Amino acid sequence: MGHEFFAEVSEDFIEDDFNLTGLQSQVPMYKEALEMILDVEPEEDEEDEEEEEEEEDEDEILGDEKPPGYRRPGERRHTRVASDLSVIESSAELLYGLIHQRYITSRPGIQQMLEKYEMQHFGVCPRVYCNGCKVLPVGRSDTPGQETVKLFCPSCQDLYTPPNSRFHSVDGAFFGTTFGCLFFMTFPDLDIGVRLDSAFSTLSPTRASDVPPPNQPTEINGMRTINFSPGLGLGRIYESRIYGFRVSERSRSGPRMKWLRMKPLDIRELDELARYEMLHGSADNDGDMDMGSASGSAQSAAIAKRKKAPMRRRRYNPDQMSINGAEAG
Repeated sequence: MGHEFFAEVSEDFIEDDFNLTGLQSQVPMYKEALEMILDVEPEEDEEDEEEEEEEEDEDEILGDEKPPGYRRPGERRHTRVASDLSVIESSAELLYGLIHQRYITSRPGIQQMLEKYEMQHFGVCPRVYCNGCKVLPVGRSDTPGQETVKLFCPSCQDLYTPPNSRFHSVDGAFFGTTFGCLFFMTFPDLDIGVRLDSAFSTLSPTRASDVPPPNQPTEINGMRTINFSPGLGLGRIYESRIYGFRVSERSRSGPRMKWLRMKPLDIRELDELARYEMLHGSADNDGDMDMGSASGSAQSAAIAKRKKAPMRRRRYNPDQMSINGAEAG
């Protein structure tokens, strides 16, 4: 067990040299590790013949008189192979993890991870206000040995350590930093979490200022607004209380990181394109023409300034042409 986070990388993907570009310098004993992953038997016929000949020669020389602690070449080779095998196994684990990082960003790989995500193989978010939102394994670094795997919750936009200890030794580089963002951009129609507005209303009574303004958009830049961190915002922030009284932020043990759970009440504040158009005008053709004429006038002024510079130099050096030309000749 412990392989629930991993997709099964196809042999066709591994056998394609293009997908393994740059991994040879990162993995020791790369060839042997790749043979172990593909279950290919290494070629050892010539070595076996040489060892048999070496054993026969030593038997003829030593005969029955062998020093204490003597080991035949075959036994020495068996010990060496056993020590090399442990190194190859660790290299094969590293190599498979780095291949896995690339595979899950491909079309068949990300489809496998989608099936695991929908079947809840990765678990759910431990936060109460996320209502059991499914999480996704991600890495905080693409370099092996830096960070262990983390679980990303798209509802609260936070990272969590896997609750099961068997995943605490899984390298985060085996998933990488690209996979999480690419996954939700590839499948924008996923239901991030169950919206239990009635339950929230019982936990925190709504006020007139907490009601979002009307005419909220359903999509912003191709993404459904219902999936914009449904576990954040007003009514979804934990408030510590003692005997029903809220703990003051000025208290030594008071809340300090509420801003991590905040979300604008008006979702249109997240539409950067609309905000830019409100500040700088609409980006229609007329605006483009105005911007083009303004940039053109600025460019022409810069060109005129550059043209004037040589003229000034000529005034200060009237004989420069003769020096560089006729007199120098």
